[in-house]
Amino acid sequence: MSAGRLAGYAALAVLGVLVGAAGALAQAAWFPGGLLLALLAIGGLCYGGVKALGTRIGAAAAAAGWLLAVLLLTTTRPEGDFVFGAGAGSYIFLLGGMMVAVMCATLPHVPPPGVQAARLGK
Repeated sequence: MSAGRLAGYAALAVLGVLVGAAGALAQAAWFPGGLLLALLAIGGLCYGGVKALGTRIGAAAAAAGWLLAVLLLTTTRPEGDFVFGAGAGSYIFLLGGMMVAVMCATLPHVPPPGVQAARLGK
């Protein structure tokens, strides 16, 4: 593993933290549109991580950062404040974000158009 690839994974994890924090605020502020925007953001980041680094670990790094941010924002503080409410939008954001991240990380590798697969034995 090269230093550049490791830096890419770290950058994706940091971006995942930022997308998770922004999505937590946006999904509640503009309910139906903000929720869709937040889910599209984590989907775009995970899919971009797969395409940019060429491995599924790119999506996993972005998803790990997103999950870290979301878990830290769901814990209650001594003052009683927390970012997520008890509405359906919060649960859709949490579960939907996890599902989108898993879908991006498990996408099959499709060769670019025009590339013929070599068949051995013919």
